[in-house]
Amino acid sequence: MGLMTGNGPLGRRPAGRFNFESPAPGSAVYLEPSPKRVRVVVEGETVADSRAVKLLHESGHQPIYYFPPEDVRADLLEPSERVTRCPKKGEAFYHSIRVGDRLVENGAWYYPDPIEGAPPIGGLIAFYWNRMTAWFEEDEEVFVHPRDPYHRIDVLATSRRIRVSLDGELLAESRRALAVYESNLPPRWYLPQEDVVAELASSDTVTRCPYKGVASYHSIVLPGGQTVPDAVWIYEHPLAELVRISGLLAFFNERVDIVLDGERQERPESPWIQGAVRAANLPPEQTRA
Repeated sequence: MGLMTGNGPLGRRPAGRFNFESPAPGSAVYLEPSPKRVRVVVEGETVADSRAVKLLHESGHQPIYYFPPEDVRADLLEPSERVTRCPKKGEAFYHSIRVGDRLVENGAWYYPDPIEGAPPIGGLIAFYWNRMTAWFEEDEEVFVHPRDPYHRIDVLATSRRIRVSLDGELLAESRRALAVYESNLPPRWYLPQEDVVAELASSDTVTRCPYKGVASYHSIVLPGGQTVPDAVWIYEHPLAELVRISGLLAFFNERVDIVLDGERQERPESPWIQGAVRAANLPPEQTRA
């Protein structure tokens, strides 16, 4: 999340308003240098290693790293016939990546001659995140997508009375939750397990967040046997920055009814309405160039 995604100021559904005409959804492009050392690995071989990467932000999308060509292993790149066109950046040409017996077809792209008005990305090389074996920012592996420098998470203890229910059935009630306010996402309420009275069934679903770590899921089992799949999640071993939420349970606000201090909260509109697996792993792959 961040400036360009969700309800961020340049996202597709901004929560606020500027005092000037804001860019149309999906039209803003912003390129900036990143101070991080970033590495791309395929099958144990470092394909790119740079201390001079650029981070490209496009409204409605997660950011993408662009590498100077001198920091990319040219001997691992093979030319491709694939060409695509972006109305905001121009024509993209592609490389496949070969490491031993592994071929990542069309795994990298570049803009040799960006259109007028595009950010200065000419010649820089980008990689499809999920087609690579691993990504590192400094010496730490990063999952799902780059960490957005404009993304923020606040974890705050709250004594507000939180009541969670579904179809009139009480699921949880607490006055000792942790409120997690994450950029452009609905507030999430992390509850002590002993304050959850719902019957929960373990799920095989596992997702990763570049900011919080690995989450496992539970389904809610309602009286009568009806199951609400993957409606609750838990970070047993979150990243160090979010260690306070370790072992606490959180419900998708979009799929249950939450009452705070006696006031019922509206169910937020978000990709998580339909299910945890699809949305929690967004984007499944960066399919654009």
